[in-house]
Amino acid sequence: MTPENTLNLDLSTGGRVVIQLRPDKAPKSVERIKILVREGFYNGLRFHRVIEGFMAQTGDPKGDGSGGSSLPNLPAEFNDMPHVRGEVSMARAQEKDSANSQFFIVYQPTFSLDGEYTPIGRVVSGMEYVDAVEKGEPPAHPSIIVRASIGSDKIHPPTTEEVKAAVEKQEAINLAEQQKQEEEVRRNAMRSFLPNHARLLPMQNRRRLRQSH
Repeated sequence: MTPENTLNLDLSTGGRVVIQLRPDKAPKSVERIKILVREGFYNGLRFHRVIEGFMAQTGDPKGDGSGGSSLPNLPAEFNDMPHVRGEVSMARAQEKDSANSQFFIVYQPTFSLDGEYTPIGRVVSGMEYVDAVEKGEPPAHPSIIVRASIGSDKIHPPTTEEVKAAVEKQEAINLAEQQKQEEEVRRNAMRSFLPNHARLLPMQNRRRLRQSH
């Protein structure tokens, strides 16, 4: 394992996950990961979909599974690496050539994924920190990637203060999203209780204005 092909994920769950990347198996996908890591793309991103006994997915700046980077989607690079525990693979939509920035880490062997997703590497240490990631679709309090780095860049793990700051930032985002959702629910509830004539008032007013000219 060379430093240039080592991906480090410093997680809010307490430690560093070390992943051996395999450019010999998925060169374009691995290159994409390296580019985004060095841009700081993954720093602060949440694990937005985490299924117990299956996998933990991350890499979406929107945090809901619908986003990606500004770079073009990648062609599928299906290979002979099996989806065993610790396998890291590119997430995609229905189209096989739709992987972009999202990836997932497998908790248990799931060979039904073989030939359907592009494996890019495997966790060689720190899998316990992946096991500790908050579960849910989405999790109520998502775990995050505090910092992602490539081994050859010799980036030290974040300090306790940096981890705390990253977690607090994510919690603030979560709170803002929750408040937005609650406000939307409240507005919908108010609309549903309005009598029909009240809903039509704005249109009626516009009609009166037109008639007055």
